[in-house]
Amino acid sequence: MRVRMPLPKKVNWVTFDVYGTLIDWETGVIDAFEKEAAAQGFEIEDTSVIFPRFLELQHEIEAGSYELYAEVLRRVAVQIAEEINWPLEPSRAGFLPDSIPYWKPFKETNLQLKRFGKKFETGLISNIDDRLLGETRRYIPLNFDLVVTAQQVRSYKPERAHFTEFARRVGGKKNWVHIACGMHADIEPCLKARIPVIWVNRNKVKLEPNAKKPTAEVKNLLEAAKLLGAA
Repeated sequence: MRVRMPLPKKVNWVTFDVYGTLIDWETGVIDAFEKEAAAQGFEIEDTSVIFPRFLELQHEIEAGSYELYAEVLRRVAVQIAEEINWPLEPSRAGFLPDSIPYWKPFKETNLQLKRFGKKFETGLISNIDDRLLGETRRYIPLNFDLVVTAQQVRSYKPERAHFTEFARRVGGKKNWVHIACGMHADIEPCLKARIPVIWVNRNKVKLEPNAKKPTAEVKNLLEAAKLLGAA
């Protein structure tokens, strides 16, 4: 665990990104592609290319005009299928958003969220639509105090609308820490907005030497909870 800059001495609010931070979406995405391809008699030779390309494509699509995340996923599915020579009919691309109800939390997620919930006001800040987030929240028992989705602000991170809206609702940025895994979608916009941010670096990603550093870096949510005195 490496702390690079001081966190607020007093923390009232802790917010979380959802997918990749609380939910193992990498496994969920790969499983969805494998199952749908198999159902159509197609074998994906190298599944290791699926998730990195998924991340790239969704960022590209989200940078355009706003559309529901379910549609973003459909477009991603069609593009990846084309790139791996899978003759997927566009009408079948709904398999990817339809898989979200089966994306599961990391094993540590619910225990650590309960710890955070006992000590802080908590919130979710996510690039998703409200209906799909509702499917995910069935796996997460914590009653969050505030939720901001892409659908609510009609924008996708790394644009600042999520964070601006959250600050508006709680009356400012003071005593607020955000926890996330996504460098592009969460860490960078938080640093630009001067919001203290803890990077959950599960995959031990190495930052470029000149890259801006998050407020703190941890391997998992347990380390984040310890860092903030919740565990």
